[in-house]
Amino acid sequence: QVQLVESGGGLVQPGGSLRLSCKASGTMLRFNVMGWYRQAPGKERESVASATSTGNTNYVDSVKGRFTISRDNAKNTVYLQMNNLKPEDTAVYYCYVQPGTDAMYWGKGTLVTVSS
Repeated sequence: QVQLVESGGGLVQPGGSLRLSCKASGTMLRFNVMGWYRQAPGKERESVASATSTGNTNYVDSVKGRFTISRDNAKNTVYLQMNNLKPEDTAVYYCYVQPGTDAMYWGKGTLVTVSS
């Protein structure tokens, strides 16, 4: 089993930055994929960014050039650096990990609010 704990959310003004962290603990600590989803009020959950164990990264178009995902395998932690935040980035951000190609484990989420 895997437990995930996110941190780093909060209130930020448009144009500001936040760094989300997600630390994994448990008995399975080697992950094929680590990443982030988000869910805005009244919208479906969407994939924001992912990073594979081989170093490949993917981003949803709306955050390309503004968000950067990284992972520290020694610390079992995945990060999401978010720059130039916009009001439409307001959402609950959930981290996830995939040890293989099927099962996904989720954190409980951290709220990011972008507002002046």
